[in-house]
Amino acid sequence: MSRLQVVSGKGGTGKTTVAAALALALATEGKRTLLVEVEGRQGIAQLFETEALPYEERKIAVAPGGGEVYALAIDAERALLDYLQMFYKLGSAGRALKKLGAIDFATTIAPGVRDVLLTGKACEAVRRRDKQGRFAYDYVVMDAPPTGRITRFLNVNDEVAGLAKIGPIYNQAQAVMRVLKSPGTAVHLVTLLEEMPVQETADGIGELRGAELPVGKVIVNMVRPHLLDEEAVKGVAGDRRKEVTKALAAAGVSAPTKLVGPLLEQAAEHAQRVELEREQRAVLAKLGLPTYELPLIGEGMDLAGLYRLAGELRNLGEA
Repeated sequence: MSRLQVVSGKGGTGKTTVAAALALALATEGKRTLLVEVEGRQGIAQLFETEALPYEERKIAVAPGGGEVYALAIDAERALLDYLQMFYKLGSAGRALKKLGAIDFATTIAPGVRDVLLTGKACEAVRRRDKQGRFAYDYVVMDAPPTGRITRFLNVNDEVAGLAKIGPIYNQAQAVMRVLKSPGTAVHLVTLLEEMPVQETADGIGELRGAELPVGKVIVNMVRPHLLDEEAVKGVAGDRRKEVTKALAAAGVSAPTKLVGPLLEQAAEHAQRVELEREQRAVLAKLGLPTYELPLIGEGMDLAGLYRLAGELRNLGEA
């Protein structure tokens, strides 16, 4: 099982929810998981119904079996201050740079610096050990940028390493890429059974493979149940008005004739959706990756739903 699990996906597919549920699933039975946010949206805090996350690792949940989930919202400016202190021992000089706006300038203007700092902080958590030599965390889960930016986000360290051939920046970039491109990392892509998310997932997988980044699994989120069996779906295409009217009357429904039209329309819409989903599953099957499906859990997502989703991920073999 990969110790660094990166979760990406097209906007609206629920990648942050899946990342949070995965962190809970991996923390089961006494494991420790760090859930990392890099986009500054505080989506993790909202899911776990807690206050906004600071720039520090904080326990936010206990998983089944006593495992713990910690969370960290990485701030690029604070990460740069850490970096300057680690390699250059700037101390108060680094804080002065922040007041002058130099930190913001560096992370906004310098190509790739922000992403190097964000990925570097997560990779440091993967490598960190305690005094007994044990890993500080059994797993690190990163809620990463969307599919359209994920390859550039993860591969930017290679670009920086190409610019700086020696020194701390070069060494940092190389250390990060050793983690990101190792068998200990897996990049999972979250999608829906819809044409655009599936196509973006396919494109993202191609880009990740081209950059030699380790692709993990495809997670199909918010899968709705099939309300009709195969024969019923096929039968919707025919004229079933008389049969449905007779069945409704036999069931004691008053004024069945008025209900037949709307019922057949809904059945036709359901049959169309089933066929479209079948087509998208076929596209995903051609990608040659393990594909897991997660059910749609009600309207919106609360903490109870998040734990249920974590249970689904355990059942599917993610943890």
